[in-house]
This record gives sequence, structure tokens and C-alpha cells, in this order.
Amino acid sequence: MITVLVVDDHAMVRAGLVRLLESREDISVLGEAGLGREAVSMCRNLKPQVVLLDLDLPDIDGIEVTQQILSVQPEVRILILTMHDSEDYANRLIQAGAAGFIVKGSAPAELPEAVRRVASGGSYITHSMMERMIFNRREKSDNPISSLSDRELQVFTKFAQGKEIREITDELGLSPSTVGTYKRRIFEKLNIGNMAELFRLAMRHGIIKDI
Repeated sequence: MITVLVVDDHAMVRAGLVRLLESREDISVLGEAGLGREAVSMCRNLKPQVVLLDLDLPDIDGIEVTQQILSVQPEVRILILTMHDSEDYANRLIQAGAAGFIVKGSAPAELPEAVRRVASGGSYITHSMMERMIFNRREKSDNPISSLSDRELQVFTKFAQGKEIREITDELGLSPSTVGTYKRRIFEKLNIGNMAELFRLAMRHGIIKDI
């Protein structure tokens, strides 16, 4: 039996994920968490084989949660669930120690398949992302977002989601001046001059969806 901890800050999403996983005879959900710090604590106590972890949590982002969980329980397998169809995020999460990456909106049958794959010691990249990664390597295309540090990528993503500086300071625990400094660095590294260019770049690289 594969044991799983489900981590997502939206209760209705968590409930749906739990129902989907529990409908499989070989998967058992040990618990649920809505915050990153809660997930680290529950992981230490419950010792699940797999943590299904939402990338966008209100207290700590998925990259940092992944690192914290693996620091206290290195044998756990972490499967990231996210709305970001971004090759750069996938690469960073794998570098942080995540065993897999699956995009919200994937076919329901893909999630249990991904859980089984990572629980058995393998890795899993969602089908649409794997195709893009293969294509980009073949084309040798450059991704300017890869020049950003992990923290700069977090701030970039918040701006791309339409967040104001005040909201970003609350969510990331940074001062307004620090967020402003990150914004200037991001603009310089990406060679952009305004928020419209930031939005276009974020959509082009899968950080946010075009609407």
C-alpha cells in the first residue's frame, strides 16, 4: 500500500485529490495539510511514502517546502502539483529534490500513475511538460527566466499573477524595499521595461496561462 500526504491550501481541491487517490486500492491517504509548515510537521510524524505537494502555498513556496521536508525525511518522495506549466519550475523543483511534477488540469488517471511511479523510486514529469522539454532541448531554445534566482522567480511569479507589492510582502515575508529591489533585478536580468512585458514573458514560458 502506497501512503500519501496531500498538501494544498484549498480545502475543496484537497477533498477531490483525496477522493481520487483513495479510489485506488493500492493508495492510502494518511493525512491532509493546507500550509507548508504544517506539511513539514505532519510529514515528520506520519512518515508517508509520497507527499503530493501544491507548489503555491500561502506561507512557504513549494521549492522551500520540498527542501525542508527532505531535510527531515530524506527518503520521502515528493510529487509537485501545480498550475504552472513551466519548464523552468520543473527543473528547479527537480534540482530541489522533488521526484515528480504534475500540472493541475491533467487527466485524472495521470495522478495515481504519477504517485505509483515516484513511490517505486522513479521520476515523473507530466506528459505535456515532458513534450515541451524534449522539444526545447532539440531546438536549443534559450529561456531567460532560468537566469533568475529561486527568490527572484518567486517574486516574478507573484507579479505575473497580478499581485501588488503589499500582497507580495505579506505572502513572502519580505519588506517593500526588498520586493522593489527584486523587481529591479528581475527587470534588468530579463531586459524588460514594464509589467506588460513581464506578463507576456510569463505567459510565453508557462508561468501563467494566457486568458
